[in-house]
Amino acid sequence: MPYESRLSDADLGAVEQILRDVDGYLAARYPGERAAIQPLHTVYVSAADASPDLPDRWGSAATTLLDGQVAVLAELADSVLVTRVRDALERNPIQDLRLDFEDGYGLRDDATEDADARRAGAVLGALNGLRACGIRIKGLTVGEWERATRTLELVLDAAGGVPAGFVFTIPKFRAVEQVSAAIRLCAALERAHGLTSGALQFELQIESPQAVIAADGTVTLARAISIAEGRCTGLHYGTYDYSAACGIAAQYQALDHPVADHAKGVMLAAAAQTGVWVADGSTQIAPTGDGPQVEAALRRHYALVTRALERGYYQGWDMHPGHLVTRWLANFAFYRSAADAAIPRLDAYVERRAGGVVDEPATAEALARVVLRGLDCGAFDGADVAAPERPVLEDLVQRRPVRLR
Repeated sequence: MPYESRLSDADLGAVEQILRDVDGYLAARYPGERAAIQPLHTVYVSAADASPDLPDRWGSAATTLLDGQVAVLAELADSVLVTRVRDALERNPIQDLRLDFEDGYGLRDDATEDADARRAGAVLGALNGLRACGIRIKGLTVGEWERATRTLELVLDAAGGVPAGFVFTIPKFRAVEQVSAAIRLCAALERAHGLTSGALQFELQIESPQAVIAADGTVTLARAISIAEGRCTGLHYGTYDYSAACGIAAQYQALDHPVADHAKGVMLAAAAQTGVWVADGSTQIAPTGDGPQVEAALRRHYALVTRALERGYYQGWDMHPGHLVTRWLANFAFYRSAADAAIPRLDAYVERRAGGVVDEPATAEALARVVLRGLDCGAFDGADVAAPERPVLEDLVQRRPVRLR
């Protein structure tokens, strides 16, 4: 007997309209992952130390450290990956650079900061080979926003516009209204300087509990992303300010403290499928001092980076050249291991072979994405692992019908 609904056309139309509105809202708010490649890290350096040879100097210092610690590093991963890391440090040690005009810069007179802003802009405008670059301005507060704006404007002038991959970091984010102010500021700067509309983008630094949970119980940073008009590209965790604001004793302030895990978990959930990247914070423990101190710092940083990757934080802060060594090594080791697990399951998914694990399309997407991340960061290439061809991986990430070769 054929099916015939007893519901009226008006009722069916009303339900359909509600669902169309929901689909439109979700498509606008959650467009999915960005096509761009997320950097492994962001290197923060005081703007007072900005120079065109900064990446080379950091790469050289990191390589020197690596050469003196090969045995320790090979124990953490293996000698093949240590060699691959050395190559990366010689070719392109820094993927993302942020010149700091906030805590790492301190309070200086206007003439000094003006000069440093002009030099920073010239440096950023001349750098090549970075995936992203930018500055961290002072906070958008009544006492600092004018100086922050002045610095940003001077940097853009000296750079001759918006450098490729440019983004500015807004520290001490605490209220959604600061995002409204940032949007207004970006639009005004674009008009005043003849820049393309939407050219200026920013990151929010999560250094305060109020950025995570507002007084009314809402998630501040989720609301911030929703009103940012596509200008907010990242959420960066601020390890020590956030921990201190939560009352954590100084000796226990760290990336793996429970309050850090909570904050970053909320960041990850709020940013999921929005195209906004989440970045882990920094550690103040640098590989300096005597032999045992250097070894302990290397092991600690390697463990922290690995832990972050396991939890889905694919980017983090690096504050010392020595951090580059273990940043690259931990990433290479993580993605090699992830590829070893992912590739057989991808092959089975694509070929529809019977196996012990029957993966869903969402799982296939995640498996393909981790292999692509490994390829993009240089952890392996086609000669190292028998991964599906890149077009196949990209089809799986986009959930398109797979183009078999």
